[in-house]
Amino acid sequence: MSLAPRAVLVHRTTEYEELVARHGTHGQAAFFLASRGRDIEEVAERHRRARRALTEVTAAVAPTWRQAQVERGDLDRFLFAPEDVVVVVGQDGLVANTAKYLTGQPVIGIDTDPGRNPGVLVRHRPADAAKLLAAMGTSAPPGSSVDELTMVEAVADDTQRLLALNEIYLGTPGHQTARYRLGLEGDGGVVEAQASSGVLVGTGTGATGWLRSLWQERSSRIALPSPTEDRLVWFVREAWPSPATGTTLVAGELGASTALTVTVESDRLIAFGDGIETDAIQLTWGQTVRVGVCGQRLRLVG
Repeated sequence: MSLAPRAVLVHRTTEYEELVARHGTHGQAAFFLASRGRDIEEVAERHRRARRALTEVTAAVAPTWRQAQVERGDLDRFLFAPEDVVVVVGQDGLVANTAKYLTGQPVIGIDTDPGRNPGVLVRHRPADAAKLLAAMGTSAPPGSSVDELTMVEAVADDTQRLLALNEIYLGTPGHQTARYRLGLEGDGGVVEAQASSGVLVGTGTGATGWLRSLWQERSSRIALPSPTEDRLVWFVREAWPSPATGTTLVAGELGASTALTVTVESDRLIAFGDGIETDAIQLTWGQTVRVGVCGQRLRLVG
């Protein structure tokens, strides 16, 4: 007998909850903000909207389904199953935080704060959850589109592997000068020693965030990829020219069969994805990491 589908509701601790946890009580948190010219009510109202949305989505799960909830900080310890339907209740970034822990499960993004969130990945309202889940089962709802969003991966020579939906950053933990040798596979073996603030490799989904800011800053002529395109764009941040380091290879594109290779020449570098520095690949002198298009996709319900 096959298992009933399981709805996994992903959420995150709100700013209000973090404030109260830090200061002890609502009153103390309110006093702290008021002393700095801020009103806690704005933060508290966003908290209430987020909790109402989570409650509404929870109630939309059919009684015949199994159900689980996971907070963002516990994602790396949560075991997703093949039959899961993942419902991310929150911001666009929470979908990206969840993506690397999945293996093809469909994802429904629920926007808890319309108008404040861009809604690129959280495309639905809490009221839509019942209809989407009722039609979902273990596959996409009839008549609904599922976008297969491209992801990026970094694989180190010691088998460490990291996935990301938006971008992967390689550099030092403190964002100081990183030293490494950068090369492009399939480019005649061209390699350049560099000293920089790090390397950013992003997808079409990431082109709406950090990657776009670098692209705009440089007035780059590289065409940014679409979210479903098997193409990545990369930039070296603040490459430093010296007798031993160059600035020739500072931006480019990666197709489905090409990759960027970085050989570490610092005591320690890290690679982390989608802004989560606590979940990173640790790299030491002499190690090589390969960054390219990931064969895995995020299946996002449109």
